[in-house]
Amino acid sequence: MRSHGHGHEYDRSGGRGPGRRGPGEGVRAAFGPFGPPFGADGPFFGGRGRGRGGPHGRARRGDVRASILALLTDRPMHGYEMIQEIAERSGGAWKPSPGSVYPTLQLLEDEGRIISASEGGKKLFSLTEAGRAEAAEGPRAPWEQSGRGIDWEAMNEVRKAGAGLIEAFRQVWATGTPEQREKALSVVNDARKRLYLILADED
Repeated sequence: MRSHGHGHEYDRSGGRGPGRRGPGEGVRAAFGPFGPPFGADGPFFGGRGRGRGGPHGRARRGDVRASILALLTDRPMHGYEMIQEIAERSGGAWKPSPGSVYPTLQLLEDEGRIISASEGGKKLFSLTEAGRAEAAEGPRAPWEQSGRGIDWEAMNEVRKAGAGLIEAFRQVWATGTPEQREKALSVVNDARKRLYLILADED
């Protein structure tokens, strides 16, 4: 066993050795440079995904504004609390990023739609009269649009299937021989190609 080689790969016992691909590299090799879509950060598990508004809901900037105003009609909130509330009320379909929420809060405050007060080192936002007027003219629950059209039962089945595939691959990659690893890599790559062939309507 080589435990102090200069490579960045792992052997079966967990040591490092040149010429051996580690678990992370195996997953990237099988599922592409960005890893599998079924991990904790992948779109099927409600992770960050790619694109504005999170993996499921592609929210417009106007939706962020309308959602903030709608939330603040209930009670004053912190910015982070708003992000969590939108995620919960949309059923996990949309979780806006801090990069879209906090600039919008600053804009609304500059426009006189909201005001902030310091509470425990954090800003607590509440509506002004102008903000209440705009909120009354807008949708009551803008976040609901993000969850429409999603088959949640089917999505859950996709998550289970994807998680099972990833777990099986990780086990083979972590404990298997080099030959078993290569076979596992071949199986996953073949499965990926077959999935694309479904879209191409080929056998």
